[in-house]
Amino acid sequence: MPQPLPKIVHLTSAHPPFDVRIFHRECVSLAQEGYPVVLVAPHEGDEVRQGVQVRSVTKTKGRLGRMLGTVWAVYKQALAERGDIYHFHDPELIPVGMLLRLQGKKVVYDVHEDVPTDILSKRWIPKPLRGLVASSMRLLERLAGRLLSGIVTVTEPIAARFPAHKTILLQNFPHPQEIAALGSTSYQNRPARVLYAGSITAVRGLFEMLEAMQHLQNPEVRLTLIGAFAPPGLRAEAEQHPGYRYTDFLGYKNRPETLELLASSRIGLAVLHPIPSFLVSQPTKLYEYMMAGIPFVASDFPLWRRSIGDVSCGLFVNPNDPKAIAEAIRWLLEHPAEAEAMGQRGRQLILERLNWGVEFAKLTALYQRLYKAGTARHLEA
Repeated sequence: MPQPLPKIVHLTSAHPPFDVRIFHRECVSLAQEGYPVVLVAPHEGDEVRQGVQVRSVTKTKGRLGRMLGTVWAVYKQALAERGDIYHFHDPELIPVGMLLRLQGKKVVYDVHEDVPTDILSKRWIPKPLRGLVASSMRLLERLAGRLLSGIVTVTEPIAARFPAHKTILLQNFPHPQEIAALGSTSYQNRPARVLYAGSITAVRGLFEMLEAMQHLQNPEVRLTLIGAFAPPGLRAEAEQHPGYRYTDFLGYKNRPETLELLASSRIGLAVLHPIPSFLVSQPTKLYEYMMAGIPFVASDFPLWRRSIGDVSCGLFVNPNDPKAIAEAIRWLLEHPAEAEAMGQRGRQLILERLNWGVEFAKLTALYQRLYKAGTARHLEA
């Protein structure tokens, strides 16, 4: 007789409920495998979507309100769910994870980024305090690594900071079902759209992209931005840039809409600044561009180059050089056959090796190990 699957409760206080990694990759994949899955997140109301039970908690205004009110609401709802395994996604939820662990719960921390390093570039933290805050977070994560049941990370440098016997590397590779769902618009028939998908910020290359468009000065070439400006006031500043007249801002797009735009673009952009947190981050955007069969223009970071090996599927540039970005875009547009071949090589790499199916097996193995260990102790008691 097959063993019952553990109830998995995912927790987030800072991410949107339908975040690609949390909802579409982890939660939906678990539901498709028959796991009972709950996602506790700030949302307008409870609902079941794609087999996942979404439990809403109240949204609070401001960062401080979220760190206090929303975090506490997530903790209360987590207890009410009576899950077998709790999996949280935000560093501000580390105290929640520790409280659950002290009550005998199995708890997994999903580390999406190098948080201590990222803190050093947070503008909302006064600069004299950033070092102290970063050191405190490093100590808190070290404690979490010792106390919590499991750690999930997105890159090897992040994984190296946690106990090896508890830690798995779960990379943000595209989902096979999304690859199959992409349209088949002929590359040669696509408009000259240069796509950027994600959070739109200065350190993610917003003004370098606009400057590159100004260098090109080609009304037929359009920079398409999908996502949200952060902070929101940044949009007004961007609109004053001369390159913005070659830009289409489409705002937030749901997953099917994003896939459609990916499948109808010529080039993908990922020209993030070489700040410490990005240098050790995973190039998720590159994988999505590759999935869609489009070549990329991306920051020339060593980790990003290693992630795709010697497969030529895009152009790496100095992200601080708008002229170099423009020249890379121009070359890809003027050599469509070579650009299409690059895109196809990237797509093949995703199909064969860099896809979510490989990663998901590691996640379920972690859950089963934790669940069996807990069940064995319960029987012995």
